[in-house]
Amino acid sequence: MRHRLGTVAIAGMIALATSAAAQGLATRDLTGVGQAAATALGSGFEAKEEPQRVTLFCADCVGAPVVDVLIGRQADGTEERVRSGTTSIADLQQICRARSPRCTVTALEVAPAVGWVSGYPLGDRAGATAIIIRDGDLLTVRSLAQDPASARQAIDRLLPLIRSRIIGP
Repeated sequence: MRHRLGTVAIAGMIALATSAAAQGLATRDLTGVGQAAATALGSGFEAKEEPQRVTLFCADCVGAPVVDVLIGRQADGTEERVRSGTTSIADLQQICRARSPRCTVTALEVAPAVGWVSGYPLGDRAGATAIIIRDGDLLTVRSLAQDPASARQAIDRLLPLIRSRIIGP
């Protein structure tokens, strides 16, 4: 019986150590991020906030761009495969191109998280989606704009805020 209790105690300590090491995103609550995000995107942008979602839009901007920032979970092993190089950016692009031949995928510098951005046509508009994963926490940033450069630019403008307030050190 003592052996089993010792094993259970050791397993518990390992679990605590593992969960302490796995920090995840610096925040899982986006309340209070919307106004800073709207400011980062530029004049005319408005924000609608929920704890795990911020929607940003500019009805008066050319192309009426919309950006969604969402927090969730992705603990299916993708983060580990990307981090280790088992799944490369080229692999992700191949998956993306299977859905849309003009899809592009580029890596994002978001350490200690891992991330990438895909760009793709969406009817007569363009979309860009950033995927950022840290210890199973998932941040998705979807941008819809009049052209690929504008869709990607919205994500790039949000990255400093994302790095400092959402991903963290």
